[in-house]
Amino acid sequence: MLRGLLDAGEPVDLVVSRAARLTILDETGAPFRDAHWKDDLAGWLGRDLGGADVGFWPAGDLAAGPSSGSYPAKGMVVVPASTAACAGIALGLSKDLLQRAAEVSLKEGRPTVLVPRETPVTRSHLLHLLELDAAGAVVLPASPGFYGAGATATAAQLVDFVAGKILDTLGVPHDLSRRWTGVIGGGPASG
Repeated sequence: MLRGLLDAGEPVDLVVSRAARLTILDETGAPFRDAHWKDDLAGWLGRDLGGADVGFWPAGDLAAGPSSGSYPAKGMVVVPASTAACAGIALGLSKDLLQRAAEVSLKEGRPTVLVPRETPVTRSHLLHLLELDAAGAVVLPASPGFYGAGATATAAQLVDFVAGKILDTLGVPHDLSRRWTGVIGGGPASG
C-alpha cells in the first residue's frame, strides 16, 4: 500500500506503533527505528525514498501534526489494524498518535480505512468494528480475492489485491490487481 501511494505521488505521513515495530521485527527481521526511520523504511520497501514526500511521526508524539484537525491530511489508513488499535479508535482512547490521528480523521470526516488483521474475530471486536463503521470509517479486512489469480496466486498477488482495495477506497490510481471488465477472462492479471 505504501508503494502504491508513493507510486501515485501521494504524500505520506507515517506512524508506526510500538506493536507494529515488534511485529515487523518478528515477521521480517527488519528493525524500524525512530532515528533511522528513512533508511529502515527504504530497506523495508526495497526502494530509494530520495524524492518521495514521506514524513515520519513517532507514535508517542501526541503533539505531532496528525494529532490536530488543522493539519492538512487527505485521510488515514491503519494497516494492519490490531484488535487493540480498532478498540482504542472506536472508544476514542487516543493512547498514542495512531489512535489520536485516526480519531481526528474520523471527526474531520476524512476517509478513514481500518484493515483488521486478526481472524477469527470475537464479539467485542465485531462490536468495535461496527462502532467504527457507524463513525464513518471503512472497515476493510485483509481478505484477499482468491478468485483474481486463482489457485496459482502468489503471496505477493494476494497482498497486492488487498493493497489495491485500500487504494481504491482512497481514490488513488494503481495497477496492483486485475479489474473486472464484464467479460469472463476479459483481462490479464497485473501487479
